[in-house]
Amino acid sequence: MPNTWNDIENQMRALSNYELAEIDIKVEIVGMIIKARKSERLSQRELEKRCGVPQAVIARLESNSTDPRLTTLIRILHPLGYKLAIVPIES
Repeated sequence: MPNTWNDIENQMRALSNYELAEIDIKVEIVGMIIKARKSERLSQRELEKRCGVPQAVIARLESNSTDPRLTTLIRILHPLGYKLAIVPIES
């Protein structure tokens, strides 16, 4: 675990372009879930009732402490009015 900002900087420099892109996508997905949930004025507990995914799983997803399964993301996004889509990478 990094101890200083220099340690974090060095770790970031060591990441490949693929790893950086993966982080960006995860941040975008999680950010959209949080934004959609809050715009619907739903607590994590209320979202649990709508999608059937336990509140603890939603909390771990939103805190980026877990890598959710694709089916979990789909189950969370659907009652929020969203779906996952595959789109070409912009160059």
